Amino acid sequence: MDLAFTPEEQAFREEIRSWVKANLPAEIAHKVHNALRLTRDDMQRWAKILGKKGWLGWGWPKEFGGPGWNAVQKHLFEEECALAGAPRVVPFGPVMVAPVIMAFGNKAQQERFLPGIASGEVWWSQGYSEPGSGSDLASVKCRAERQGDKYIVNGQKTWTTLGQYGEWIFCLVRTSNEGKPQTGISFLLIDMKSPGVSVRPIKLLDGECEVNEVWFDNVEVPAENLIGEENKGWTYAKHLLSHERTNIADVNRAKRELERLKRIAKTEGVWDDSRFRDQIALLEVDVVALEMMVLRVLSAEKSGKNSLDIAGLLKIKGSEIQQRYSELMMLAAGPYSLPFIEEAMDAGWQGDFPGGVVANAPLASTYFNMRKTTIYGGSNEVQRNIVAQTVLG
Repeated sequence: MDLAFTPEEQAFREEIRSWVKANLPAEIAHKVHNALRLTRDDMQRWAKILGKKGWLGWGWPKEFGGPGWNAVQKHLFEEECALAGAPRVVPFGPVMVAPVIMAFGNKAQQERFLPGIASGEVWWSQGYSEPGSGSDLASVKCRAERQGDKYIVNGQKTWTTLGQYGEWIFCLVRTSNEGKPQTGISFLLIDMKSPGVSVRPIKLLDGECEVNEVWFDNVEVPAENLIGEENKGWTYAKHLLSHERTNIADVNRAKRELERLKRIAKTEGVWDDSRFRDQIALLEVDVVALEMMVLRVLSAEKSGKNSLDIAGLLKIKGSEIQQRYSELMMLAAGPYSLPFIEEAMDAGWQGDFPGGVVANAPLASTYFNMRKTTIYGGSNEVQRNIVAQTVLG
């Protein structure tokens, strides 16, 4: 296992760093570094900048219009974007559904859907979870009945991240009740502008409507929007989830937020408290360990070996780290982190209470939001069971 980057890889890193520095809008980077509210336009603007360069599909092979980077190059690109303060790319299009369309879609579907994903023009949403079908995803009940050359879809999806902006949604739908639950699921692409689709935002603890309910009431979907074979959707869903859980680990954002934590600690005068600095050191050790775990996977891929099956471990540790750095930021700012003021998430808000600086204003909101990380994408309790079965035997 070689965890050192080659001279060629270091040169690649410098190329990415220079381009991001020249093309990332400063006002967007400011918002990201200070955890301020990103608008749809902010996220879409950066996606289109990447799309114009041909890097929004940074993990794509050349045959589908991507740069054809290897695993190490993809990692370096993600790291440099995160450290520069680039918004996290909304993954549902380029990271999740695109690989499914490439692997299991037909040529017509690839030619129809991939260009809009690669350019950043089309906003995709994920329709997996339902009430009662989260970690037990095989129990989905949203129904799609075949009628001639179309499906009629009825049911509900929930926790649809940024679904209020969605233009298309990929859904797991039940097309059969025979046999095991997994054998009756299909993978369907649905235009969210279709009659019968309604989106209802859910306001979270942090005051944001980050997630939504999506309802389908006799929605007509052309049968040509079925990916692969009917009742084989569980296979495609597992292919996608391996991308999602690795993405959730988000070690590069953790490295950026660790530096933000240090800045807050120094500003608030707790950096000289050895006990508090011990907590930062413990967190940094875990961030480095998570990075080493990621690099082990990259090293295996680079040498042509089978990639280590540790997506569950990455998700567990990554999500716990996200919660810990948000907690330590709250502790560093003390009482100045407690006021929960939704307006504080807007860039430029200085606050009208002692200590109400930009760095402190969003801390409570971030803390509340991070409560979700050990639940979504497969709860950590479920992930530990999977790790016990697949890694420990």
